[in-house]
Amino acid sequence: MKLLWRLWISTSLSLTLVFAFAGWWLQRHAIDTGSRSVEEAVQNGFQAYEAVWRTRGELLGTVTAVLSSMPNVRAAFGTRDEATIRDSAAEIWGRLPPDLKESAFFLVASPDGEAIASLGGGPPPSAGAWSVVSNARPLFPKQVSGVLQVQGELYQTVLTPVYVDSGAGRDLLNVLVAGYPVNSLLAARLKESTGGSEFLFLRDQRVFASTLNPRATAELARVIRADPTATRVSDGVTDYALRARPLTGPGSEPAGALYILRSYTGSLGHLDVLRRDLLLLWALAVAAALAISYWIVRRVVRPVEELDRAAIEIARQNYGYRVPVESGDELGRLARTFNTMSASIQSAREELIRQERMSTIARLASSIVHDLRNPLAAIYGGAELLNDEQVTEPQRRRLAWNVLRASQRIQGMLNDLANVTRGRTAERDTVSLRDLLELAVENSRPMAEAHAVRLDLEPGEDAEVRVEQGRLERVFVNLISNAIEAMPGGGAVRIFLSAGEGETRIHFKDTGPGLAPEVRDRLFQPFVTQGKKNGLGLGLALSRQTLLDHGGDIEVSSPPGEGATFTVVLRSATPAGVPG
Repeated sequence: MKLLWRLWISTSLSLTLVFAFAGWWLQRHAIDTGSRSVEEAVQNGFQAYEAVWRTRGELLGTVTAVLSSMPNVRAAFGTRDEATIRDSAAEIWGRLPPDLKESAFFLVASPDGEAIASLGGGPPPSAGAWSVVSNARPLFPKQVSGVLQVQGELYQTVLTPVYVDSGAGRDLLNVLVAGYPVNSLLAARLKESTGGSEFLFLRDQRVFASTLNPRATAELARVIRADPTATRVSDGVTDYALRARPLTGPGSEPAGALYILRSYTGSLGHLDVLRRDLLLLWALAVAAALAISYWIVRRVVRPVEELDRAAIEIARQNYGYRVPVESGDELGRLARTFNTMSASIQSAREELIRQERMSTIARLASSIVHDLRNPLAAIYGGAELLNDEQVTEPQRRRLAWNVLRASQRIQGMLNDLANVTRGRTAERDTVSLRDLLELAVENSRPMAEAHAVRLDLEPGEDAEVRVEQGRLERVFVNLISNAIEAMPGGGAVRIFLSAGEGETRIHFKDTGPGLAPEVRDRLFQPFVTQGKKNGLGLGLALSRQTLLDHGGDIEVSSPPGEGATFTVVLRSATPAGVPG
């Protein structure tokens, strides 16, 4: 059996039991709360009426629809011979279930409403009585249903047209009319299904069916006719809560009304006995429902629990977890699909890690290639000057120190690249921004002096940040070197910090010519450069990527005639204080 049906049957059984026993509990609660319970009982009566009414109508509609589509029925109707149609109708009647034949009737009518054959306990065939057939023709080929009064009796009817295809289109052969009588049997069934509500069918001041005794029926009919909008009535002995529901005919025309009544006296009687019995029944029902529901749900939910456990493992990035496949139904297919998905995710994740590692290596290599230019230039220039005999001993020591620091920077960059290629990640340390800026300024000072540029690191606030020190230092050096190269005729670079809420801003402001507007918007894209000789256009793009990796960013502003200002934004770890 498919999982859909297993779940449907199991859920229906559990809900039916729970709602049935909940209904008993609600009935006990209704007895305790008096009038409010009676109103609820009346509403339940409406629901029962609608369920029974709908079930009867659907049964009639289904049976007549099946009959109208049967080839032998259509063939018999196609002869247009009344005797043949009657014989076919009798044969059809013999195939119907006994319970349906006991309570329903079937009638075969011509398109004009003339009765050809009538079977069951319905009204006798009468052409005049079935004018509803011709009146319903504009609504065909849909089935038409509604309440109909025929020769003093009330019927719930369904009209089903029977068509045959012809060269000119579809021709209406006959109409199958099926119905149930609206009588005391129907009212009694409704009363039984609602646990004691009384039912009264009225049309045109006449009572067609009632579950009340004749005296109460006559008195209540008189009261209702006098005040159709009343919600509480009395038959002189018992008080009732009253609700009405209109009945409609096949053409949606008014066809009477159904009145549901609930006795206040009966609902409140035998209070002590009902409380004890219903409490015991409720306890037993709850215990049985819990046991049955647990057994059913356990069987149905076990595969779902396996999927849930697998989803938790996948959320923990355990992509090697697999779901046991125990069946061939929808959950079994879902488990196999889940396992296939997990394997795909595992493979894709491994490939993504490999590609991300290669991408990281490529980005770091590009950054190092770009950043190697400055220390290599320092080493190259220092080596040339060291060979100059006119260099003094203090200058020689300073040049040697610069060459050593440049070599150390190169070694650090190569170590970073080696660590990434081995799958290691650089550790982040909590460092002082001012110390890091002082180191970057000191490393950039030889280049600044060569270009007659003054580097000013202003005193002021400081902050601690948790970063990869080497990468962030290269960002600062790159920004300073860019500013220096943008001022070939000399100038100044002003560096200062400002603190915000949870963040620190480092500003690099130069006195150069500034940035063209068309370049400023694309400045952080690869291979975009301005004002630099032999520039690759990678420095700012790589610097911004480094800052994004640290949860920060970089901004640029360049008012006309004021140079350019690059602002690095970083999340602060803790304030480091203000130097005095």
